[in-house]
Amino acid sequence: MIVKNPKFLISCTKPLQYPDLGIPEIAFAGRSNVGKSSLINALVNRKNLARSGSRQGITRLINFFNIDDVLLFVDLPGYGYAAVSKEERRSWGRIVEDYLNKSRNLSLIILLVDIRRKPTQDDIQMMTWIKANNLNHIIAATKADKIGKTHYHKNISIIRQTLNADCEIIPVSNIKKTGMDKLWEAIDKCIQL
Repeated sequence: MIVKNPKFLISCTKPLQYPDLGIPEIAFAGRSNVGKSSLINALVNRKNLARSGSRQGITRLINFFNIDDVLLFVDLPGYGYAAVSKEERRSWGRIVEDYLNKSRNLSLIILLVDIRRKPTQDDIQMMTWIKANNLNHIIAATKADKIGKTHYHKNISIIRQTLNADCEIIPVSNIKKTGMDKLWEAIDKCIQL
């Protein structure tokens, strides 16, 4: 898909605030600092559509982006960020769970994990929840530019085994644009169902 006019729509925390445009929603979930906002920017070929930064925990609300009136990208708050209170982490968890349970247009969850690291307990919990709720999903193994291609297979095997994943796992790099075409193929397939 060639994106022509992506737009930020709204940041929110409550289901009553979600935009309901009747178009498919693609949600990006993962740990803080795994690259959700950067991946959204890379997919739409923009530098600053989704706010990203070197500090963890920047995305604290659900951010909706209109992609050419064809679909919405949904940037969910990251989990696993240790430098905030337990209550704030629980609050983020409730915000994400409310969205995943109550969105009427959720078509695909892209779970982001760092290709260089074994998935955490939080990643396992998220994957278990996604599968238990029978949600359509794929895994984007981010930061693929940080390792050699010869390591992809081994690292993806670790991710697959740790998450007990039976879905597609796509190595991606926001910097080198690795995997963007494959991600768009997965998104296109999903929104045409």
